[in-house]
Amino acid sequence: MNTKAKVNVGVIGCGQISSIYLEAPAKFDILRFTACADIDLGRARAQAERYNVPKVCTPEELLADPDIDVVLNLTIPKVHAEIGIAAIEAGKATYSEKPLGINREQGQALLAAGRAKNLRVGCAPDTFLGGGIQTCVKAINDGLIGEPVAATAFMLSHGPEGWHADPDFFYQPGAGPMFDMGPYYLTALIAMLGPVRRVTASTRITFPERTITSQPKYGSKIQVNTPTHIAGIMDFASGAIGTIITSFDVWSHQLPRIEIYGTEGTLIVPDPNTFGGPVYIRKAQDSEWQDLPLTHAYTENSRGIGLADMAYAINSGRQHRASGDLAYHVLDIMQSFHDASDQGTHIELSSQCERPQPLDAGKHEWSEDR
Repeated sequence: MNTKAKVNVGVIGCGQISSIYLEAPAKFDILRFTACADIDLGRARAQAERYNVPKVCTPEELLADPDIDVVLNLTIPKVHAEIGIAAIEAGKATYSEKPLGINREQGQALLAAGRAKNLRVGCAPDTFLGGGIQTCVKAINDGLIGEPVAATAFMLSHGPEGWHADPDFFYQPGAGPMFDMGPYYLTALIAMLGPVRRVTASTRITFPERTITSQPKYGSKIQVNTPTHIAGIMDFASGAIGTIITSFDVWSHQLPRIEIYGTEGTLIVPDPNTFGGPVYIRKAQDSEWQDLPLTHAYTENSRGIGLADMAYAINSGRQHRASGDLAYHVLDIMQSFHDASDQGTHIELSSQCERPQPLDAGKHEWSEDR
């Protein structure tokens, strides 16, 4: 099949995150945005005018449009699966912001719908395809730190109520620090170390009520209904052991974002919510850290690379990298952390996924076999 044929994409959900996606055709000419939809038509119209998208419509009209091949689902997390299933039932592939759903049942239903219709399901984050994480993947694959033994990942803050305009949803089921930021960290770890076989964790809610200090809802109260400090342990199928902490309960810290520890050295991994570096390495014989030059392209903000990779894969027939199976495995891990804490046990994961195929060093050439 022709990997250069453009794929028509319709956007449902024209909030702030839509802007960087709507810039993606400048980097990936396989993408053509043909419609913007939102429950707020004014918001859809503004984005369509800004990015020269020809059609403005309701979500229902977009789903009924026969010219759209892929629905880019940028709605709020609790309706990701609902919108994705509706897209598939309308005969369109779907790619959504993270997470895939707010629980396993939603994720399973979405993947089952895609399989039944033989349509693609993709999901963010795609930051693991950036030059920073891909440099780390190559370093591990090349044996620069020997066999991976362990990994640590930390995302700690005091929550978004001081800066986000409407932060209530961050403290409800399907969000919290794990479901909000965990996908970036877990997806990066899987890209570097492969899938996870079992987990355990401890969780807590430190502040049952939060006060918004941002505008326009300054002074409003939030009832917290999901854990806000999660400390998890992962046993990877490869044998490595991972530790992850995500928290909205910490005022300050000096912990790294991600480190990978191998039999021959240590790798410091860049922020998995970005695409660039820096990457540092210190081998067993080294007396200090070395800056590891980035080996891959896409070091600037390249959100949409996962969508573009799926578009190329639709045309060529190969597997896409930011896949529904990968996103479901991440979702399964996150829910299992919560379940393990509630049950006081290890949980053997029922899901698995393939470690995503790495990109070529330098400027990746998209083709049928890549």
